[in-house]
Amino acid sequence: MAELATIARPYAEALFESAGGDAGALTGQLDALAAVAAQPEMRQFADNPRVLPQQVHDVVTSIVGTLDGRVSNLLRAVIDNGRLATLPEISAQFREFANARSGVSDATVYSAFPIDSAQLADVVGALERRFARKLNASVVLDPALIGGIRVVVGDEVLDTSVRARLEQMKAALVA
Repeated sequence: MAELATIARPYAEALFESAGGDAGALTGQLDALAAVAAQPEMRQFADNPRVLPQQVHDVVTSIVGTLDGRVSNLLRAVIDNGRLATLPEISAQFREFANARSGVSDATVYSAFPIDSAQLADVVGALERRFARKLNASVVLDPALIGGIRVVVGDEVLDTSVRARLEQMKAALVA
């Protein structure tokens, strides 16, 4: 999806530059817009030639609620240019810019079992030492791991799952 990334980058950069120090406050609104824009029904509605851009804007804002003026302007520009499908990518790139400015990275922790908040705090502390940066962690349940966790931070992966260990053993036995 390099094309989407290429299209989304100017929008994300423009919003990020206009946000200045308020970038963190806008990420929630942008994430909400991205979630709405990712819905196939919304894309079908927005792509309908009988529907005016103002109608699309009104429907989206009625779902999301009150938006910051800068985010509302971005939404208008995206809709006017027929780029509603790029909103999830715009949101992702905006978050990357905000994280880079604050020195924080997003981490996805895949776990075979639910992790409570105390355990997650311990895991995040260890991961922050391992990756040498502050992390925003989200947990995704993946029963296929059998046990342990798999952590993805950007393009780095730390896999301590039982499934990964079994695959390593299999490779060693086959070799």
